[in-house]
Amino acid sequence: MSVRRSGSDESGVAARLRRYQERIESLVTRVLLLGIFATGLTAQFVKPVADALEGKAYLGGALLSLVGYVLYDQLKELSASVRAPASASVSSFQLGNYVSDAFRARKVEVSFLGYTGETLYHALYDRLEGLLVDPGPVHHVQIRMLVPDFEQQMAVPSKVGDDDQPVDDPEFRGRMERQCREYDGILSQFVGRLAAGRRVTVECEYRVYQGIPRDKICIFNRELVLHGLYDVSARMQWQDAEYYDPKGYRTDLNVWSRDGTAAAEDALSQWNKHFDDLWSLATRPVWRQGA
Repeated sequence: MSVRRSGSDESGVAARLRRYQERIESLVTRVLLLGIFATGLTAQFVKPVADALEGKAYLGGALLSLVGYVLYDQLKELSASVRAPASASVSSFQLGNYVSDAFRARKVEVSFLGYTGETLYHALYDRLEGLLVDPGPVHHVQIRMLVPDFEQQMAVPSKVGDDDQPVDDPEFRGRMERQCREYDGILSQFVGRLAAGRRVTVECEYRVYQGIPRDKICIFNRELVLHGLYDVSARMQWQDAEYYDPKGYRTDLNVWSRDGTAAAEDALSQWNKHFDDLWSLATRPVWRQGA
């Protein structure tokens, strides 16, 4: 599946360029301050340098420049610590880009919590199919998919009843379950096909959770998290009736990634723990039980 990069990718490049520019400016400033300090200190003890500068307060100037250097360094650290974290938001259409980036690693881990995972499924299918031709650095792939338990009565998805009240519809829930079951079956086929080549091993497992599909979470290699909220009020027409049916491809996702700060590390740790805990509480779907 081809996914075109949008303006959010361009803004990411611009942000990286700004960071590089800030680092260069910081380095130049520090070099100048140290240069002033070294020159002033040398002038205090080396007469030719002092004569060349024709100054009297070399040591004082040198010490002042050193103080300036230290203060500058501390101010930079303080500024970095109090700067509000840059918010980044991407479209679900861009999931393919993140999947491709994740598959550059030797060990690939993709975790998903959401509705049916249709958008992510297509991206994963393309990447797994590509491994059959050229596995590249990939040696192991683990895919974990958490979807709603469509065997249970649900408010979303559901039929839109009188006064816009949700009415549980087993037939519509069954339609969503068959879709997830189909995705599971197709992705699982890659387990054997790739194992036959003895170069890449693949694990793919679906589990179900209780409740409505509210959050959409994608975690790649435990180092990057995408999180968004489904529009649970979204509707669609099916068999001459109207249904509450969230549209995952319309969901914008906030990005959490490593940026070298303690706050980012804590956030990633919490997201990974949150998903791991939900995964451990989830159960195997009906179509997987007994398999």
